[in-house]
Amino acid sequence: MEQSKPTGELVLQTVAMPADANAYGDIFGGWLVSQMDLGGAVMANKRAQNRVTTVAIDKLVFLKPVYVGDLVCCYSEMVKTGHSSITLKLEVWASRMRFGAEEKVSEGIFTFVALDENRRPKVIQW
Repeated sequence: MEQSKPTGELVLQTVAMPADANAYGDIFGGWLVSQMDLGGAVMANKRAQNRVTTVAIDKLVFLKPVYVGDLVCCYSEMVKTGHSSITLKLEVWASRMRFGAEEKVSEGIFTFVALDENRRPKVIQW
């Protein structure tokens, strides 16, 4: 059964623009991954109350293409926390503004680590 609505907290919204597309009008996967990374960093930073960096991306899948003009919405939910790490599930939904439909287009698991002022892992105070 296909998921009908996003899970998690909205952490990023942007519109896919022509500069982000290939010659066929599909948005590059790398652009979409960068949006997921930004959205995940927003939530990880908010939860850690600290600078964070991405250390791993697991189980990333592209389910459907993103097109120029789509409203790209990234949702995040906590999977687990460690001493200095935060693992998040990220979902990306495209609002097909031309057609009035919403579809899940990508999902993945991202892990972030909190860093101190010397860019070394830092214990997160929960």
